[in-house]
This record gives sequence, structure tokens and C-alpha cells, in this order.
Amino acid sequence: MIRIVDLETMDRAALVAAWLDTFGKPAPKSLSQAFLRRFIAIEIQSRRRGGVTRKTRAALTKSTDRSDLSRGPMLESGGRLIRDWNGVTHVVEVTENGYRWRGTTWRSLSAIAREITGTNWSGPRFFGLNRKSRS
Repeated sequence: MIRIVDLETMDRAALVAAWLDTFGKPAPKSLSQAFLRRFIAIEIQSRRRGGVTRKTRAALTKSTDRSDLSRGPMLESGGRLIRDWNGVTHVVEVTENGYRWRGTTWRSLSAIAREITGTNWSGPRFFGLNRKSRS
């Protein structure tokens, strides 16, 4: 069994081996040594105290199930988005295949916002579809 106190002196290779021993699967390559140490230590402490309760595990599983959430706002086909930018009114039509602006169909509002402004924008934010204020 790995001791928490020993984690501090382990190099990356030892931490990766400790991760495999602790979790039974390879460590994510993107995690720093500091995060590897923290995750392993938390798991060791959790196991010493009896592990995660069923109720907590169910809540965690439920909170990570995002299958019912969409990536963006739900817009109905046939709707229109209107935005004034530098004295020009831009009208975007919502279609089944994306968005139509100036005779061209686009897959994302962000691409249209970038074309209009010349800079990167969140399309939903640019067109006022979320709570953040527009510039």
C-alpha cells in the first residue's frame, strides 16, 4: 500500500505507477505531478475512511450525465436573430442545417460573429442568447 507521505518524493514515473496501482488504469498524460499526487492522496484517504457512499456516488454519477444538455441554445428553424454592429443590421435565419446569413449557410453562430466583427466571439453571446451582456 502506498503511503501519502511517500508521494511527495516520488518522480513522475513512480507517480504513474502509483496511479496504476491505486486506480487500476493508466494515469492521464496531461496531469502534472502535483495533480497526480493530490488525486492519489485523496483516493487513499477516501479508502481509509470507507470509500465513497452509495448516495454520494449516485449524486456524482448523476451530475456528470450531460447527455440531456445541448451544446448551445435551442433555436427553432425559421427563427431570426438580429444584431446591429457598427451601424449595420445583420439578420441571421435559423435553418434545419445551421444558420443562413448573407445567402450562405453556416454551421455555427460563432463563425458568423467572427466574420461580422473580425475577431473571435461566442456566437450565442454576440447575438444575445445568453445572460452575459453584449458589447
